[in-house]
Amino acid sequence: MASTQGSEISRHDRRYMAATMKVPLLEREHEAALSRRWREQRDHKALHELIGAHARLVVRIAAGFRSSGVSLSDLIQEGNIGLIEAADRFDPAREVRFSTYASWWVSAAIQNFILRNSSIVRAATTPKQRSLFFSVRRLQRRGGTGYEGRLSTDERAALAARLGVALADVERMESHVARPDQSLNVTVGVDDSAEVQDLLIDTVPNPAELAEQDSTKRARSRWIREALGRLSPRERRIVQLRFLDEQRTRLDEIGKSFGVSKERVRQIEARALQKMKAALTELAGHPEQLVTS
Repeated sequence: MASTQGSEISRHDRRYMAATMKVPLLEREHEAALSRRWREQRDHKALHELIGAHARLVVRIAAGFRSSGVSLSDLIQEGNIGLIEAADRFDPAREVRFSTYASWWVSAAIQNFILRNSSIVRAATTPKQRSLFFSVRRLQRRGGTGYEGRLSTDERAALAARLGVALADVERMESHVARPDQSLNVTVGVDDSAEVQDLLIDTVPNPAELAEQDSTKRARSRWIREALGRLSPRERRIVQLRFLDEQRTRLDEIGKSFGVSKERVRQIEARALQKMKAALTELAGHPEQLVTS
């Protein structure tokens, strides 16, 4: 989870930042030569020089995310991973400065790290959702104009329109950002004798309820078998085709197989269902138990 000391700069971070500023910048031609040596020859010495000269870029970008709650050293570390990824993908033939190309990779690596560590629940998995996540965080840090510092209705609507997302998405993201994860093992009560998980309602049936459900299910199956046994073979077959098979057969199709009209099949079906209802009333007391039990 994100550190609450993210805004503090340690002595180690200050020394690292000072060291990056002492590394000289690269000329365009030398930068391109280093990139080609790494790209074509996998020259690690060239890679280290290219990365070292742009470490200050990582520091500058990481500093912009200090308010995220993640420690600056972690942000710089993730930014360096993005910088290495950029060096591995950079093509000097495109005549673009490496810093321009690497900035995106560094920012993306840092943002992904913040998202992964903001919550155990992945709430932003698409580019639009990631933009929404950081926009909501930025607005909340500034203090919304709504009730108790939350975003106002106008602010939510404007953000939804700017990012092209639904208003409901903005509201869900705002709730996610405003409510940090809480461990189920956090103690509660005056004497801390209970944990949050002790107060959660268990909706899973207990052994006694499972046994009762199993018994009811067996009884229900027995009642239906006995009710079907009181039908004639043709009635039983029609009920089977109409209600018990996975795919219901149409009345006209049944009529063709029996050599009778569709209306005649309807009459036989109605008579069979009346017989079954009478049988189930006798066996179960109330046929509604077949549905509600």
